[in-house]
Amino acid sequence: MDRERLARLSIFAAVVQAGGFRAAARTLGLSPSAVSHAVAGLETALGLRLLNRSTRSLALTDAGRALLDRVAPALGEIDAAVAEARDSDAAPAGPVRVTMTPLSAHALFAPHLARFVDAFPGITLDLVIDDRFVDTVAEGYDLGVRLGETLRPDMIATRIGGPLRMAAVASPAYLARHGRPATLEDLARHRCLHRRLGAGVYRWEVTRDGSDLVLDALPQTLIVNDDALLRRALCDGAGIGFAIESVLADDLAAGRLVELFRDLCPPFPGFFIYHASRRQMRPAVRATIDFFVAANRGATAAP
Repeated sequence: MDRERLARLSIFAAVVQAGGFRAAARTLGLSPSAVSHAVAGLETALGLRLLNRSTRSLALTDAGRALLDRVAPALGEIDAAVAEARDSDAAPAGPVRVTMTPLSAHALFAPHLARFVDAFPGITLDLVIDDRFVDTVAEGYDLGVRLGETLRPDMIATRIGGPLRMAAVASPAYLARHGRPATLEDLARHRCLHRRLGAGVYRWEVTRDGSDLVLDALPQTLIVNDDALLRRALCDGAGIGFAIESVLADDLAAGRLVELFRDLCPPFPGFFIYHASRRQMRPAVRATIDFFVAANRGATAAP
């Protein structure tokens, strides 16, 4: 492998991850002109334009995206191998960058962060809370935490936490005014409140007579991307909603919400912590996985 080309590929990947030449230069400890020259040299050597540049933005070309998709895992493998060799005789240390949803952050990580910091003072845990579906390799994450049904098949995943249930709910006041739906088909005549997930809207999925059903033709009275806002709207009687039961547990227990169609919403596996399929893993990343999996062992579904 041409060493100069390898260096240029690494700089190209850093530019994309940082979102610009100046930001990449700061990360790499190089001058912006050196970074720009390296990427331009790579484009010349390959005979391809990899990036579309303007004064305000930077975007991958189709060729650039295809190249990055191929080389990013290999570059990550090299970084992991070097870090593992460096840290083989030392306590786990260094940055661990994790992407996760708000619910997984608060339910699975927040209760254990103080103990983690005490146990691994050398690790810098960088948690990024984001509902959208993230390409952990392309965006430079060591780990991700998402529902198992959303994971790519090439990811290595370990279950973290117990099973979850979805729940269709409404307030007693809403049901008193509009009636309680007796069947799923009745939902078409009701106000339905939805949760945005990434770029889309979470689809209501239930199981009836042993078959999985997706209720994707429901009225969309309200769409939000925040659990607290959805809870407030439901408790205030805005309509019928569909959310993870544990998010609504306090409101259900207090009678502010009533569950509907409980027998059609069986438990599902829940969250997994995952990483790219690499042969080598830095000790800090392995320690993070092992700690939080163990800390959440024995968790059960909400009643």
